[in-house]
Amino acid sequence: MTFPADLAPAQAAARLDRYTVIDVRTPGEYASGHIPGAHNIPVDHLHTALPELKAAAARGELLMVCASGNRSATACAELAAADIPAATLAGGTTAWAEQGHPLQPSEGAPKAWAMERQVRLAAGSLVVLGIAAGTRYRPARLLAAGIGAGLVFSAVTNTCGMAAVLARLPHNRPRATDLRTTLEALQQ
Repeated sequence: MTFPADLAPAQAAARLDRYTVIDVRTPGEYASGHIPGAHNIPVDHLHTALPELKAAAARGELLMVCASGNRSATACAELAAADIPAATLAGGTTAWAEQGHPLQPSEGAPKAWAMERQVRLAAGSLVVLGIAAGTRYRPARLLAAGIGAGLVFSAVTNTCGMAAVLARLPHNRPRATDLRTTLEALQQ
């Protein structure tokens, strides 16, 4: 099978019934709204699902999805290293929703913030804390400077260490039963 590296939301929507959609965001992000029919396998748990993903790819096309396209591109690279072909949704669920395609919230799940919003809250809070504490203890201003430098590094490298840390918080981590259920569903 040959897959384009990126699919525009309109292309994916037109052929959505052909894809096994894998959402690689955190369970909290997934619960707040996902492409209908998508399965949630967080990018940091992808290695666990490789056998099931290989079997799913043998049955049809895989479409990897995240919020912006960065994590799904990482997932596609990991799958390619395991000889599993997959495409990624260009612009992620953000572009999907902006183009008017529906996002389906998980039933009964509390609405979690998107990872980008969590990063903005954490970074902004740490900067304010560093500046406020710096009025009494000057070295505390280094916290604000460090967060600012981290944000610049994040933009230049297109990575986000703070998102990786926040993804490990309990509300963003998958429960073992959720991942197991997802992997069982992929086997069908």
